[in-house]
Amino acid sequence: MALEHITVLDLTHMLSGPYGTMLLADLGARTIKVEPPGSGEGTRRLLENDPHYSRDGMGAYYLTLNRNKESVCVDLKTPAGKAVFLDLVRKADVVFDNFSVGVTGRLGIDYASLAKVNPRIVTCSVTGFGQTGPQTQRPAFDQVVQAMGGGMSITGTPETGPTRSGIPIGDLGGGMFGAMGVLAALVERDRTGVGQHVDISMLDAQISLLNYMATMHLLSGHVPEGIGNGHFVHVPYNSYPTADGHVIIACIGDPFFDRFVEFIDLPALRKPEYRQQPVRFAAKAEIDAVVGEAMRKQPTAHWLERLREARIPCGPVNNFEQALSDAQVLARDMVVEVPLKTGERVRMPGNPIKLSAADKGRAFTCPPALGENTRQVLGELVGYAPDKLEALRAEGAIA
Repeated sequence: MALEHITVLDLTHMLSGPYGTMLLADLGARTIKVEPPGSGEGTRRLLENDPHYSRDGMGAYYLTLNRNKESVCVDLKTPAGKAVFLDLVRKADVVFDNFSVGVTGRLGIDYASLAKVNPRIVTCSVTGFGQTGPQTQRPAFDQVVQAMGGGMSITGTPETGPTRSGIPIGDLGGGMFGAMGVLAALVERDRTGVGQHVDISMLDAQISLLNYMATMHLLSGHVPEGIGNGHFVHVPYNSYPTADGHVIIACIGDPFFDRFVEFIDLPALRKPEYRQQPVRFAAKAEIDAVVGEAMRKQPTAHWLERLREARIPCGPVNNFEQALSDAQVLARDMVVEVPLKTGERVRMPGNPIKLSAADKGRAFTCPPALGENTRQVLGELVGYAPDKLEALRAEGAIA
């Protein structure tokens, strides 16, 4: 595996941080959750007993985000526990957290402190607003940064008002950029021999994802509004109801529109002026209404077959069951099986990063029980003798 030579100490909790370290673990990094004794990190208890969304005492959050990881219980608030953690840092490559700004400093495990122990260490912190600027101390969760980042304002319509993304893109974006930042820092370390700190702001991530639409605003001063599933340039480009669902049609540019007109053969769309994009966009509501009325007359499968034959970009609006059983999704190993200690296997999303040289036969491993690997990791990786482990356990530094 690409990252099998990398050891990550995972101090993360909830979603943004665990997702970032999950990506690294999926790519082969030895990822060791460092958890407080007692209840462990927050998602361990989330949905743990829900009859629909848990298995073997683990809820969907924890099951998904902590596959391929190990767990070590260390009390970082005790001197002995902190000493144990620093010994782990000496053997590690990465320390990844998503604590609030200032927490690592108060614990004495910020980058400056850890670099004294291991100059090659790479640290990454994912926070709501980053570690510089006037708002670093404000609390933030997914929907807060979705709202502040502008994305909610263009999701939905003027009638429905702003709408959050159906997936927690605020949290997930932070985790993705965190993983990318860590990989960049590791590559830089190969050149310089020295680690560095990666500072990821969830709000920064949302602003980055605005991409060309932000540039359009900065060029023009125009503030875009929500346009539902339509496009601000192309027509027809929308979701259209069928007899049994919805289909996306994406006619980008005049050639696709010409092809679509021949395909659907509606006199109302054969106006000569419609062959020009600006005119089509001005008549967007009229065109969408005409196309929508025609599409309602046949089921989704009928339209998809014909649209694909005509080489017109299209796709069904899938629900979760349909998306997770799609032949292309399954062929790309985007639904994987993770074993539990009971012998049951749980299906969940795979890793989208495909590397040609990676071991395609690698199996996913069960999320760890709290402290399951404490003795193994501290014995094998750090070199603690059994009597030292027992003494640390007795004083509550480890569990």
